[in-house]
Amino acid sequence: MRLDATLLRRLRVLVHGLAMLPLLWLPRGFSAGYFSADPVPELLHYLGIWALRLLLLTLCIAPLARRFRLGALVRLRRAVGLWAFAYASLHLLAWMLLDLQLAWGLIGEEIIKRGFITLGMAAWLVLLLQAITSTQGWQRRLGKRWQILHNWIYPAVIVVCIHFWWSVKSGWIEPFIYLLVGLLLLSLRRERLTRLFR
Repeated sequence: MRLDATLLRRLRVLVHGLAMLPLLWLPRGFSAGYFSADPVPELLHYLGIWALRLLLLTLCIAPLARRFRLGALVRLRRAVGLWAFAYASLHLLAWMLLDLQLAWGLIGEEIIKRGFITLGMAAWLVLLLQAITSTQGWQRRLGKRWQILHNWIYPAVIVVCIHFWWSVKSGWIEPFIYLLVGLLLLSLRRERLTRLFR
């Protein structure tokens, strides 16, 4: 089965539309009282969890494309990955602006001293580099180095899952489930990962 260009464009529009929905819901969520009187921690969690979900979704695309023999489906991975980066950036911005009120000295201190924030920043930097170099132009410029850089998405997924686990103050089931899903998706690439990191 093949995806023609028209269907692929429609799927790309659908991906963008669905990825925007959590952001479009936010005003409704605030007005309807889904957030508490101190909404910043909940907003941070909301943005962060959507970044993680979309990041895991990027790892689902290639196995689904292989399973259903839809190689063109892989072309949607860039759009999903950019949305994951967008939510991760909003998560970071909300933390810096709303939680720490752009107190740069405190921000630097928190990044250095708090392990889960250090991991989160490291993962965000990986996503930043991948977002910047996600175009075909950068792929041509970097050559083989492009694939090496974009393979860092695999350890970044685990880092983000650990960042989430360490950040929660109570309850381990939700972060454990996300970590389990991440490990499962990586296990589908075990042969490739063995070649990459041996």
